[in-house]
Amino acid sequence: MNDFKDVIIDLLQITIGVLFAAVGLNAFLLPNGFLDGGITGVALLTNILTGIDISWLLLLINLPFLIIAYYVVSKWIFFKSIFSIIGLAIFVHWGILPPVTDDKLLIAIFGGIFLGMGIGITIRGGAVLDGTEVLGIYLNDRFGISIGKVILIFNIILFGITIYFTSWETGMYSILTFIVTAKITDSIIEGFEDFIGLTIISKKSSEISKAVVHEVGAGVTVYKGQGGYGSHGENTELEIIHSIINRIDLRKIHRVVDRIDPKAFVVEFDVNNVQGGILRKYLSRKTGN
Repeated sequence: MNDFKDVIIDLLQITIGVLFAAVGLNAFLLPNGFLDGGITGVALLTNILTGIDISWLLLLINLPFLIIAYYVVSKWIFFKSIFSIIGLAIFVHWGILPPVTDDKLLIAIFGGIFLGMGIGITIRGGAVLDGTEVLGIYLNDRFGISIGKVILIFNIILFGITIYFTSWETGMYSILTFIVTAKITDSIIEGFEDFIGLTIISKKSSEISKAVVHEVGAGVTVYKGQGGYGSHGENTELEIIHSIINRIDLRKIHRVVDRIDPKAFVVEFDVNNVQGGILRKYLSRKTGN
């Protein structure tokens, strides 16, 4: 039942993200011939050059990257991304909105804000709206090239082509749109990527630690401890679970602990920085979420 509820929450979150992205495209970027980076930018540029419906372009150009996601990321992310990309194509095709402004600076900024919010919220739901991130994961997996460099090189080529086929002005405004989109996307994701430390003391520590690793995808460290005097008198030896998780996983941890041992003693504390270890990311191949 909880798994079904999580799926519904993810799909609702993805739908909200798709709506924001569609507003950015329909009300700002599309009516004014502005571009973004990534696969969305490729679709917009192709639409300008050929006149092919942007809805079909979003589906067709993202398709190869969705296939890559199926094999190198996870099947669950593949299915959720199909939902998000088809949803975006539908909203862009049918969700006709009047242009909000003809001021080019406002178009670039607010178009980027809405699109960035849409992409960020969709990623929080465990899906993608743009195939460049999947391409980055694939090339990083095969050749060790960093995901950031893949996306940067892709967009340098894209904006070079944009300037060649349109104008310097359109290219520069499109770069501004991309910068705003990327910044907003990062801000939304990082707001939910804060780290939380957990100390869990339970008589069923072995079951809890296994569930945390396999169900949440987080790493754990188990300490041997000696209890003092509690409400039940002198305690014996016990195991103390220590884990660092992303804040977004906190709800899952609580469900796991409550299911296995509702009387477990749990302490949460803020963590300023983490390096190394096993940390779940939104597009993680380990957990498939």
